[in-house]
Amino acid sequence: MTNDRDPLIAVADAMANAARNAILPHFRSRALTADNKLEEGFDPVTVADRAAEEAMRAVLAAERPEDSILGEEYGETPGTSGLTWVLDPIDGTRGFISGTPTWGVLIALSDADGPIFGIVDQPYIGERFKGGLGVAEMTGPHGTSPLHTRDTARLSDAILFTTFPEVGNAKERASFERVASTVKLTRYGMDCYAYALLAVGQVDLVIEAGLNAYDIQGPIAVIEAAGGIVTNWQGGPVHMGGQVLAAANETLHKQALEKLQQL
Repeated sequence: MTNDRDPLIAVADAMANAARNAILPHFRSRALTADNKLEEGFDPVTVADRAAEEAMRAVLAAERPEDSILGEEYGETPGTSGLTWVLDPIDGTRGFISGTPTWGVLIALSDADGPIFGIVDQPYIGERFKGGLGVAEMTGPHGTSPLHTRDTARLSDAILFTTFPEVGNAKERASFERVASTVKLTRYGMDCYAYALLAVGQVDLVIEAGLNAYDIQGPIAVIEAAGGIVTNWQGGPVHMGGQVLAAANETLHKQALEKLQQL
């Protein structure tokens, strides 16, 4: 059950609501255009990304001005409290501009050791996944329910997700393939929604590479609150980004880690 009296959770919910309101008028709009952040390749950003981060920052300016902020679109804002809000206004902008409901708003609250609370919010579907500070729940069209990861014990029974078939560079792709060749089912292209599916007990593994802190800190908090484990490919902390292995439980995590580390 959500501790609605926790002011930090209330602020996080207010930010997620503000981001929803900023984003939804632009989703599947034929007038939407995207700028490319890269000179080579394609890393899109839209007016919805910027508007959502601005809306979340406005909530923090009013409610938590002493906290630091790390946002994808507007960078770092220093604070004095020792807490940092890590914001990805639209994780999965490629999906957003394609009209798929696989993108999401990511919010994390972190201290010096990493995330202590997180939200993965899918505004179009109306689902919100929250974890940390004593909370592990999702709300959506069917109401509110607890989050709990699966107890799958063998890779051969597992469902695996990643966003890009390339999974980073050639070496990282080869490591991913060692896991993918063992699992029951591999699926692609779900962006942050794959992490939400892991937390709610629908899938077992998410493996990615090349992530930033704002891509993963929200999902870390949600998955860990649901009983899962999220590390880098060496089994260490990954809240600053890089190679990510998210697993439903420690048994499955150990097996996937061994596959990733094989030479």
